[in-house]
Amino acid sequence: MEYLMIQENKLANTSLTLSAILSNYWRSVGVTWLLTLIETALMALIPLLTGFAIDGLLEKNHNAFLQLCLVMGALICVGVVRRIYDTRAYGAIKVDLSQTLIDRTIDMPTSNTNARMDMGRELIDFLEQQVPELMTSFVHIIIAVVILFVFHPWLSLAAVTTAIFSVVIYALFHQRFFKLNARLNHQKEQQVASLESRRSKIISSYLWRLRQAEVKISDTESYVYGTIFILLLSFIAFSLWFSTTSIETSVGTIFSIVSYSWEFVESILVLPITLQSWSRLSEIIQRINR
Repeated sequence: MEYLMIQENKLANTSLTLSAILSNYWRSVGVTWLLTLIETALMALIPLLTGFAIDGLLEKNHNAFLQLCLVMGALICVGVVRRIYDTRAYGAIKVDLSQTLIDRTIDMPTSNTNARMDMGRELIDFLEQQVPELMTSFVHIIIAVVILFVFHPWLSLAAVTTAIFSVVIYALFHQRFFKLNARLNHQKEQQVASLESRRSKIISSYLWRLRQAEVKISDTESYVYGTIFILLLSFIAFSLWFSTTSIETSVGTIFSIVSYSWEFVESILVLPITLQSWSRLSEIIQRINR
């Protein structure tokens, strides 16, 4: 793995975009994402195998229990290997990206270079942290939708409709998030210069402008997530009402429906968070390539 730390800088003569990073480092990123999918698949098997193990142990049969132990052992191994590999792979990409940004901003003020290095690293953090979370959420969403469909198609339809409306709600605010992040990033590019002035009025003015930019983003987030939460909790309420009034089920089945509905809601929440990160990254990509 250590060879990753001494590889040639593949970003020196290309645009600094997510597609460029993926095309130049597809092997490293592909391995991390493959390990993430394996880890997610193993995790998804745990509840099912646990149920089989309980039934088997009650019948004095240890086969399912041993299978559960093997899967949990594999889950631990894959999780450890993925985290060890991730740190080295993405760390090497961050070095190349930072070096490229330094070379391209050599004639700019140090404040701009410093800010853009931090912004550039956010692109790698997105690939390392949020894309795997998104992949995991998609797996959980698909599983939840399929299981809800087995219980009743209307439950599955309600889930899919909720997901679509959640994405649409965020999409309506994409441009606003883009503009607000542009203002925030512009202020961050002035940070070192403001501190180097050693003048309290300049520093105080800068901090207040930074605060105002952050407050506007936070307020917009609150409105968007508040609206999405109303939609998601309405879905939970519908699932509970529908399963108790329109389906002939047992208490255990109703509990399963509500549990999978809640798992669906938790996974859906990752979508607007990822989309918000994408809005910010879109502005960063334009800024660091100017």
